[in-house]
Amino acid sequence: MTQAAQSQAQGIQMTDSAIKQVLLLREKQGQDLCLRVGVRQGGCSGMSYLMDLVDVSTIREDDRIFDYEEGFKVVCDPKSLLYIYGLVLDYSEALIGGGFQFTNPNAAQTCGCGKSFAT
Repeated sequence: MTQAAQSQAQGIQMTDSAIKQVLLLREKQGQDLCLRVGVRQGGCSGMSYLMDLVDVSTIREDDRIFDYEEGFKVVCDPKSLLYIYGLVLDYSEALIGGGFQFTNPNAAQTCGCGKSFAT
């Protein structure tokens, strides 16, 4: 686990490469955005991950906020956090299997694509 992931010892953790990629995506948008992470019913295994850059004005009072470098925030609603507490978000530039990857300690089963899970 990288230093950035270790600095957030609980909740939602991000590796250095994931932070770098999200900051790049946010810069392209040209706005002060935060990363909203959550889950919804569906996907191959029963629940699928949600991830989107959203305006900071959409942060709700009951959201859990995790602060990262350069004032960047990761936001998660309390219901989703029950399923993904301890999640590590990583990013890989590999040609096969590249992109964002979720490592969820609460998942009893994950699908082959890595984008959905079951508890």
